[in-house]
This record gives sequence, C-alpha cells and structure tokens, in this order.
Amino acid sequence: MAARLAKPARTKSGRVLPRAFFVTDPIRTPDPLKVVKRLPRGFGVIWRHFGESTRLATGHALARACRRGGLILLVANDPALARRIGADGVHWPERQLRGVRARWPGQIETASAHSRAALTRAKLHGVDAVFLSAVFPSRSPSAGAPLGSLRFNRLALASPLPVYALGGIAPDNAARIAKHAAGWAAIEAVMDAWVKT
Repeated sequence: MAARLAKPARTKSGRVLPRAFFVTDPIRTPDPLKVVKRLPRGFGVIWRHFGESTRLATGHALARACRRGGLILLVANDPALARRIGADGVHWPERQLRGVRARWPGQIETASAHSRAALTRAKLHGVDAVFLSAVFPSRSPSAGAPLGSLRFNRLALASPLPVYALGGIAPDNAARIAKHAAGWAAIEAVMDAWVKT
C-alpha cells in the first residue's frame, strides 16, 4: 500500500522506476534467487554481491529471473558485471559515487545517500534516483542513527532527485514516508512478506 502512495519516478531517459526495491545482503539473504522468484511484477532488485566467487553465475541467474518476472535488476558497485549479465543498471554506495563512469544506453543509475549534501552530490553525478538511509532503526551493520520520518520527508521534499526510503522500513511505518518518496527499499520487510509467509 505504501508503494502505491509513493509518487512515481522516472529516469532521465523517461523509464518508469519501481516503487519498491528488494536489497540483497550475503548474510541476511543467502539465497537471493529464491526471494526474487517470489516478488511481484514491477519490483526492483539491488543485488550486492560483495565480490563473492559465484557472482557471475548468480548474476546470470538473477538477471534471467528478473527478466521473466518483470523486475528491474541493479548491480551494486560493479558496472562491468551489470553489463555482462544484462542487468538494467548500477547502484552506487555513497562513497563510490565519483568521477566519470562508463554508461550504456538505457542504463539506470542509483546511489545511496545519508545526508542533504550527499543528495546534492548524487544530482551532480547524474544518477536517476537515491536511496536515503537509515530512515528508521535498522539491523544493518552500516546503518547510522535513524533520520526519522519527519527529517526524511523534509529531505525528500527538497531533493533534486527522486528519493527512496531505506532502513528499518516495515509495514507499520512505510506509509509515514510515502508522501514525498519515490518508494521504499528493504531487506527484512520483503523477506517477511514474500518468503516467510
């Protein structure tokens, strides 16, 4: 429901972006393919492989499953692999978004952000959307102090780019950030809704 309340976002080339994303994690989602096969059409997937040795085979399997399921696949921090497996684009950690990056026609490019300054930098680097975190308390080891819904909404409203909410998103709080967001992204909330049920 919160995804439906979000304001639709498009890439610079006019491609419609998903309103909800599943973010993978090698520890919390050891079998991302199992999750991806259960997601509803129109979802997005951010695959973070962190250099795992099976990334090429896993990437090809994920890309096939996403194409069959009508999902958008972004590969985190690895444009060469994204292009090789036929992914839809690349997602950049905030610290890696810098310099000139190779692009291909129709590529979607997103980035993480944790502050107003990071939102501005992402715009200057020409990405299509940002994932602002952490909105709520999160179990992610990299999550900082939560922004809270009020600060998130202020930042999203003022952002020069479409903003997705990330960090601690759950059914009981997602609607609180939907009005000014392009959508939301989660790990546990997706697992709970489409895998554990």
